[in-house]
Amino acid sequence: MENPKLKKYLDHWIEEATITQMQEKMTSGELTSRELVMMFLHRISVYDKNIHSILEVNPDALHIASALDAERKETGARSLLHGIPILIKDNIDTADKMHTSAGSLALKDSVALRDSYVADQLRAAGAVILGKTNMTEWANFMAYGMKSGYSSRGGQVLNPYGPGQFDVGGSSSGSGAAIAANLAAAAIGTETSGSILNPSCQNSLVGIKPTVGLISRRGIIPIAHTQDTAGPMARTVRDAAILLNVLTGRDEEDPITKTNPLADKDFTEHLRKDGLKGKRIGIALDGFTDHLSEDMLKIFHDAVAVLEAAGAEIIEHIEIPSANAKWRYDVLTYEFKPDLNVYLNNLHPSIPIRTLNDLIQFNKKNPETMLKYGQEVLIQSEATSGSLTEADYVDSLEFDYYHSTEQGIDYALRKYQLDVILFPSEEASHISAKAGYPTIAVPAGYSSDGEPVGVTFAGTAYSEPTLLEAAFAFEQLTKFRKAPVLGENSAI
Repeated sequence: MENPKLKKYLDHWIEEATITQMQEKMTSGELTSRELVMMFLHRISVYDKNIHSILEVNPDALHIASALDAERKETGARSLLHGIPILIKDNIDTADKMHTSAGSLALKDSVALRDSYVADQLRAAGAVILGKTNMTEWANFMAYGMKSGYSSRGGQVLNPYGPGQFDVGGSSSGSGAAIAANLAAAAIGTETSGSILNPSCQNSLVGIKPTVGLISRRGIIPIAHTQDTAGPMARTVRDAAILLNVLTGRDEEDPITKTNPLADKDFTEHLRKDGLKGKRIGIALDGFTDHLSEDMLKIFHDAVAVLEAAGAEIIEHIEIPSANAKWRYDVLTYEFKPDLNVYLNNLHPSIPIRTLNDLIQFNKKNPETMLKYGQEVLIQSEATSGSLTEADYVDSLEFDYYHSTEQGIDYALRKYQLDVILFPSEEASHISAKAGYPTIAVPAGYSSDGEPVGVTFAGTAYSEPTLLEAAFAFEQLTKFRKAPVLGENSAI
């Protein structure tokens, strides 16, 4: 980069800069939004060829930033996101010059006719939507054994902490890798079951999987309406809370948001350094250690010690009756077909993929590019009626809800009179997902070979303020996150 001013910030400041720090420099006139966008575009051009986290950059990003700079001079900033470059997952509609494809070449030419609710909220707050992130194709609801971060459109996302060595996490893989590598201020991911929490843990990020209903699902390529939600992925709890402030609300077109009691909540008010003091925190290990290494277990126990030293009341080895339940994913299989068909049917008329069956046939005609891992999950969903009338679907829906709430999160909260439950990594993300309950992932350290490890704070519906208090206090006491070491050539 030739500009000496921008080069100075690239070398000494932009890495790990927070939204608040960026906003302060724009407020003082030291930097502009256009310059911020230029710096992140430079980093994308230099580093992303090694991790494949970005599918495309917004062609209008610099012009949008310039307009926001002019607006700041005339009338001031709209919010803490004014002029801040944000990346957005490729299954979230943006009605601009970018595509929305869920990582699939089948939708590579699809341009949304209308902004999603998430994009609407970001634009209204003055954020610059910098680009679309790569993801596990169809949010990892396409085939068994598909590798996290793989898509036919974008290739394989790699973990910047160990490309090809460490799992990048899915399905919001590109959002995780990009923000870990400092390619934008923050990103939006989506989750049906673990897709925000898993890549956040794997990339040393803060990820908030909110209560289903906190953020409207309008304009997001769906898997299952009972579990889908968008959420922030950031390098700090404060940055994630700033994003959450903008994303939450009530939407006339998404009825579940009418249950949201936090629509006007300022989540940053709950960022308290003493947020752990007096909290009853249940430690959930029984049934959640099958995939944990010795390093991960040690990191988890160290995290528990931090909570206790901070004044939290620790209740060890809490029981969650459904920890070893025989979970199935039948609800997703049944809901995917009708939900996706509605989305596809509302695309621009030029897009030939109008149904799930159209997608399956497209993939069959292009096996070399589309069927690296097969499409068995798509075929199984297509075999359902699409009417949601099957007894198996209704039984599965009831099973999931009962075991995730009455025999899951709510059971433990009530029995032990807890404020928060702490889980290792994202090991219980499926339980919170099936309940529609919130969870926050926070960096907790690194394994002996440098792989990021996180812990997750979980609670009942709309308990985000309580979870943020615990997560922020833990983060401030530990500050484990460190940026990956990036290189410009073949290795990072």
